[in-house]
Amino acid sequence: MSINSMQRGLLAAAFVLSAIPAMSHAAGSHGSGHGSGHGGMHGQEGKASAVSRTVEVVMHDNYYEPETISVRAGETIRFKVRNAGALVHEFNIGTPQMHAEHMPEMQMMVDHGVLKPDRIDREAAKAMAKTMGHSMDHDYANSALLEPGKSAELIWTFPEATDVVLEFGCTVPGHYGAGMVGRFDLGAGS
Repeated sequence: MSINSMQRGLLAAAFVLSAIPAMSHAAGSHGSGHGSGHGGMHGQEGKASAVSRTVEVVMHDNYYEPETISVRAGETIRFKVRNAGALVHEFNIGTPQMHAEHMPEMQMMVDHGVLKPDRIDREAAKAMAKTMGHSMDHDYANSALLEPGKSAELIWTFPEATDVVLEFGCTVPGHYGAGMVGRFDLGAGS
């Protein structure tokens, strides 16, 4: 059975709303979901001069297009990411463990009114930063958090090891669990 985009949007909104009270997690380290403490196992910020190709990624309510991206070991890719959905979405490169560790931070952003279903409240982010003692800009080399209709670019160099499980996911509460996750085929070539 095929689900149209309106039905996907309604399902996504239902998942977000149902996940908010159920996912009250303790605050974790702000950077833990974005690579700190994981070394180079998932890659590193790339340099524009090393880019081998550009991959366009469109975020819908709650899936990515494409759902799988083939990557050569050590390859540097420019990702052009666009949110075509009606909800805020994230394109976050990491391991499944990193995504799981990042979810409490995203829930904290919802709890503090920073993340709304369809927008990011910048004033609430400033207030949260004052109480938490660090920036809530969500500005990381491996991640783009985008409001509907917004775009971003990331340049990422993938690891030389091909035995690492890497994926791109949206850790906005309810989205990852609803299936908003794609995978990288490392070593599979372009």
